[in-house]
Amino acid sequence: MNTSILLGYHDAMDAFRHRRDCKRKQDERASRIATLPKLYLLPLSPHDRTILQKPIEELVQDVHKQITSPIDILRAYGKVAVKAHRATNCLTEVMIPEAEGWAEHEINLKGPLAGIPVSLKDSVAVGGFDVSVGYSGNTGKPYPKDGSLVRLLKEAGAIPFVKTALPITLLSFESTNDLWGRCTNPHNSKYSPGGSSGGEGALLAFGGSRIGIGSDVAGSVRAPAHFSGCYLTRCSTGRWPKMGMNTSMPGQEGIPSVFSPMARTLADLQYFT
Repeated sequence: MNTSILLGYHDAMDAFRHRRDCKRKQDERASRIATLPKLYLLPLSPHDRTILQKPIEELVQDVHKQITSPIDILRAYGKVAVKAHRATNCLTEVMIPEAEGWAEHEINLKGPLAGIPVSLKDSVAVGGFDVSVGYSGNTGKPYPKDGSLVRLLKEAGAIPFVKTALPITLLSFESTNDLWGRCTNPHNSKYSPGGSSGGEGALLAFGGSRIGIGSDVAGSVRAPAHFSGCYLTRCSTGRWPKMGMNTSMPGQEGIPSVFSPMARTLADLQYFT
């Protein structure tokens, strides 16, 4: 068979697999949201609103004193995260059902982040979920266990509950890819939320999370914080562990990326860091 014909055939098959995998992941995300426990799809209750108004330091104290349940905190933020996604397309992996189990059996309820839901940039590895980084070729390959950063967060009492949008390659000041679609700014859907941690910035600014983890090489947490309106610390190299993640640039050491905390308020950022 002619070489050009063979190459054309393989290109066509690659395109078919790409479209198939993109549709599968988007359908999977829609299904996970649609099949959430009904509580997550109901309007906010007065109790939810009370939780959402409290800074994380106060919520941690309430959990330590058994005044507030971690499940109640998770459900309040889960409700808003779903609303944020409908408005901005900011979520990739929806881990809320698993998060309820982690809240009951796995996290440290005596830790400094006890009961606080934490959102994660899509590049962070959580056991049982893909780390696609916007590539269809990375789907259907769930990580066997949590990365070191997620283990550290759980040991501190935090509850990972969603992963958030980024651009393919992580090298853009927007957060769009074929796999998950276009994430938009929470204040104006005609604009970008920034990148590459744009989904994280959009979710925090909308109120669907109180604290989250982004990553930065040349502005990837700073631009989203500016575009959407939230707070961050661009960490120095090595402050947060990087084992258990995925990237477009394995082996890149010239200007290393760093995981960095993001928060909705300055007080929460100060407590988180």
